Amino acid sequence: MAVMRRARATLARTQEADGSWKGDYSGPLFLGAVYVAGLYVMGQTPDARTREGMIAYLRAHQNADGGWGLDVESPSLVFTTVLDYVALRLMGVGPADPGLVRAREWFLPRGGPLGSASWGKFILALLGLYEYDGLAPVPPELWLLPRALPFHPSRLWCHCRMVYLPMGWLYGRRARAPETPLLAELRRELYPQPYADVDWKRARGRVAPSDAYSPHGPLLRAAHRVLGGYERIHSKRLRARALDESLALIRGEDEATHHLCIGPINKVLDTVVWHLARPGGPEVRAHLERLSDYLQESGGGITFNGYNSSQLWDTAFAVQSLVAAGPDAGTRDTLERAGRFLEAEQVLEDSPRAARFHRHPSRGGWPFSTRAHGWPISDCTAEAVKACLLLEPLGLNRVSRERLAQAVAFILSLQNRDGGWATYERQRGPRWLERFNPSDVFAGIMVDTSYVECTSACVQALAAWRSARPEAPVGRAIARGADFLRRQQRPEGGWEGSWGVCFSYGTWFGVNGLVAAGAAKDDPALRRAATFLKAHQRDDGSWSETIQSCRERRWVEGRAGHAVTTSWAVLSLVATGDADSQSARRGVAWLRERQGPGGQWPQEPLAGVFSRTCAIHYDAYLRIFPLWALALAERPASSLKASGG
Repeated sequence: MAVMRRARATLARTQEADGSWKGDYSGPLFLGAVYVAGLYVMGQTPDARTREGMIAYLRAHQNADGGWGLDVESPSLVFTTVLDYVALRLMGVGPADPGLVRAREWFLPRGGPLGSASWGKFILALLGLYEYDGLAPVPPELWLLPRALPFHPSRLWCHCRMVYLPMGWLYGRRARAPETPLLAELRRELYPQPYADVDWKRARGRVAPSDAYSPHGPLLRAAHRVLGGYERIHSKRLRARALDESLALIRGEDEATHHLCIGPINKVLDTVVWHLARPGGPEVRAHLERLSDYLQESGGGITFNGYNSSQLWDTAFAVQSLVAAGPDAGTRDTLERAGRFLEAEQVLEDSPRAARFHRHPSRGGWPFSTRAHGWPISDCTAEAVKACLLLEPLGLNRVSRERLAQAVAFILSLQNRDGGWATYERQRGPRWLERFNPSDVFAGIMVDTSYVECTSACVQALAAWRSARPEAPVGRAIARGADFLRRQQRPEGGWEGSWGVCFSYGTWFGVNGLVAAGAAKDDPALRRAATFLKAHQRDDGSWSETIQSCRERRWVEGRAGHAVTTSWAVLSLVATGDADSQSARRGVAWLRERQGPGGQWPQEPLAGVFSRTCAIHYDAYLRIFPLWALALAERPASSLKASGG
């Protein structure tokens, strides 16, 4: 059919030469500013083309009120507005620029940097635009505590600990950019009062309402008082040991990730650390060579991606979508190239000295982006396994059974005690550590707990492996995962997602996890899920859910239907056995009508999210999920299981 043919051709046409799909993974509006600030500390600026592109991107995404949001769709925050203002000034935009005048008019009444979330204050301190006395303490000595303690930094979620690791080193050194006339000008521009008159001690706990998503509770305030007291009396010898230990751990991160680092914030901060620790050294050169991996051309400008790419993730989904659509002669070549990419990106060894650097064994896993990144993830591995097993009957899977078995072993090694799966590691810290979340603007960052999406993906992969290898001892893990999913279902029938918007995404995973584990179509959990989705369908047959659902943890309706959320809902209804329902048929009709003449679906609000508050772009989703939904919704029920349904 024409719609399917165009969609399939569009997805195949956008494949990269290496067999992957490498989409735009931008959206957050603070990452580019951190990049510019880090370069400035090192006496550098982006090259002319990048600089002009970044300026254009920030101008395009300034809110009507003059501020910038946490992401390109969010309301203005002091955190991002001040950082983006500073970034534009560091890149040569003058203070009389109309956009910057509007930005000052927005952030000065809110206290300027004094109202910023903590990460913004830290970056400003690094630039000499905020005093370290106004920061909540980040002593590097925490890394010297006994590992057995429940609050040792190694027990934090890896993204969190890898950000606070270089922060602690820089805090311990009171690192500060060399003074320049521009920085002196900025100190006069950023504050509603003279810089010399700021009460920095009082500024520690001050956060503007716009930035206070995760308010400071009594335990966090008490911890800050204790750490502040320690900071006044700390031993210079112990501080030196802590700085050495932090530097060793940063080196371990470099070795394991080929200087890519786990994410963009610690990538920039680690680069700055080495610039200060070994100016001009090989570590600095190696980091600078990989900084451009995070740059992304997007929306008429240039920004900083939320990861070095989402290649593996997008490719695994693209394979499943194309297989569901029924490969023809043209897409067979596409799938063959994708199979080669999947084979090339599996991690075949553990990271160097894994135990020394608090790393979970990596062998057999797949990362979110590329093998070089070095941090495999539970659900990325699961989706890659599913994709490989779907390619196998076509003669296109290049990953051996031995290596697939290693991937399954990696997945099994990550199952938590509650039966679910987290992201990079098993849960290490107690949930109460989240009460010490100091970020202000993010939630769920302290502990790597079990997620609906990760658990479902792993259950599906293990079930697919058991179908291929009936003797595989994975039944108990599948059952425990299914029990976790049942416990996470909300009374109204949906599941809350953590990495996509939100209940439409989580419910797609929740339903498919239970079906993979053996739930029958009349299972009460599946019936509640179907009822939940049908209740949220719009009059035109679509579904629409926004990032605000994640922030408020309830379904928040969008202004118009979204192809991606509609696809997730249709896929869920197919899995619950409701493919022939009026609701599913209306969803399919809306998707068909919405497709453009070139095979694409129009751009729409961002569908990805992290840390509950920040939206992020998955460029390939609009090419993958509508095709997948249409393919499964229109195939005979007997073929759905074999095609990934």
